[in-house]
Amino acid sequence: MRRRELLIGSGAALLAGCDSPQPELAGGWEGGAHAERGHRLRSALPKPGDGPLRRTKILIIGGGVSGLACARALSQAGSSDFALLELEDACGGNSRAHKMGGMACPTGAHYLPLPGSQSREVYQLLEELGLVQQQFGRAVWDERHLCHSPQERLFFDGAWHASLLPPALTDAALAQQRLFERLVESAQATLGFAMPSRRAAWGAGHAALDGQTFAAWLAVEGLQDPHLLWYLDYCCRDDYGAGIQTVSAWAGLHYFASRHGFHPANSNGEREAVLTWPQGNAFLTDAIAAPLAAQIHRGRSVLQVEAGKHGVEVLAWNETGQAPERWQADQVVLATPLLVANKLLGQRLAPLTDAVKQLRYAPWLVANLQLKVPLLQRIGAPPAWDNVIYGSQALGYVDAMHQSLKPQAGATVLSAYWALPQARRAELRQQDWRHWLGQVLAELSPVHPDLAGQLQRADLVRWGHAMSIPLPGVRSSAALQALLTPQGRIHFAHSDLAGYSVFEEAYTRGHEQGSSLAG
Repeated sequence: MRRRELLIGSGAALLAGCDSPQPELAGGWEGGAHAERGHRLRSALPKPGDGPLRRTKILIIGGGVSGLACARALSQAGSSDFALLELEDACGGNSRAHKMGGMACPTGAHYLPLPGSQSREVYQLLEELGLVQQQFGRAVWDERHLCHSPQERLFFDGAWHASLLPPALTDAALAQQRLFERLVESAQATLGFAMPSRRAAWGAGHAALDGQTFAAWLAVEGLQDPHLLWYLDYCCRDDYGAGIQTVSAWAGLHYFASRHGFHPANSNGEREAVLTWPQGNAFLTDAIAAPLAAQIHRGRSVLQVEAGKHGVEVLAWNETGQAPERWQADQVVLATPLLVANKLLGQRLAPLTDAVKQLRYAPWLVANLQLKVPLLQRIGAPPAWDNVIYGSQALGYVDAMHQSLKPQAGATVLSAYWALPQARRAELRQQDWRHWLGQVLAELSPVHPDLAGQLQRADLVRWGHAMSIPLPGVRSSAALQALLTPQGRIHFAHSDLAGYSVFEEAYTRGHEQGSSLAG
């Protein structure tokens, strides 16, 4: 605790300029996510008749990955009588981007695994964007968009190692890793997993896994090596926002069995290639949004959705004009988190209300740190795209300039990620950005003691409800299943319907919903 307090204090001293001749460090909360807009639902609503009336056949509420995918599917089917209302000034949801010192960096989601055979819609999108093409019956990827080597490294036992899986220091530890590998392979063969998850048949075996925590299942299977358990916990926090004590055993296995498996004997230690860009997944969402500009209305806080016999009435607030707007549509697609959809519908739809009671959302902090020069390196593996510290509460950092083709390293932006416990949501909302920067520095400074001295600017992003956590029972939820079908004139398209948040789930659900309405 004393070391942590010292590091936080040193960060605060730098910010205050007390012990340094440098001026106060520039930075703050990045303005791309407006909490006051999201909280406008708590305010008194305008009168029902206020504001100009606009009509459209299909109205999409939410311009994240699902909403954009829905709009894209409608457009590609030849439909133009639709509109999309987005809360923020830019689309993309938690895949939006930022710039520091002319360098692009992510504010949230920052990579996409290569899609498997079940992710047909995602593959088609990537093909249409020119990232992959079929040659002689096989997919050939544009290597400029694949993560450059080295892809990842872990600071463990005083040195960097070229993998996020801690090295097996004993035969017993290696035996534990191989046991988990066999268990994943067995689950793939006997149960079946897919991405998106609803394209795998659901049976009693899946339900049994979904009824217990991942930690409980691991204990029953005899997996107890602390280094392996740390790695599995890290993977769950990275993908789901919560660790093995919280997420279901189905979710823990799904992470590996639906994608790249688990291969401790891999000679280079790295996972399969992923697609990534300096701006993260904003590369994809910006490309999707660009041809839809005429139908997208940004800066619209939707306040109320009323479904009637002959249509749906939507009350919104124009953030630019600071005035109310009214919309009428034949059909409405709610591409928002389900907790938001429930408020917009006045908590009157039983399956939605039941689903929201089961969901819990993880708060996230993303700190983009602009550096003057590269950091000094410790022994071991060279700097990588993804850099993780063993035992840290945080999730490490990615180097925004790693994908650059510059021959020499220089100024860059490190994007540090932290999936916070739900109990710290109020702290995230209330505390000053300097408080959180001090905590980020405290996590990274033991490995990078020169970080504070090279820091030029810090822009932080807070996500109060970043992603749905796949708690035990969520994937089996009858309420979530019910929301996959239309509720009158209301349709739902969000990754919440899968019980967790990844690009493939969001995009596929949005595309399916748009294709259905277009038909």
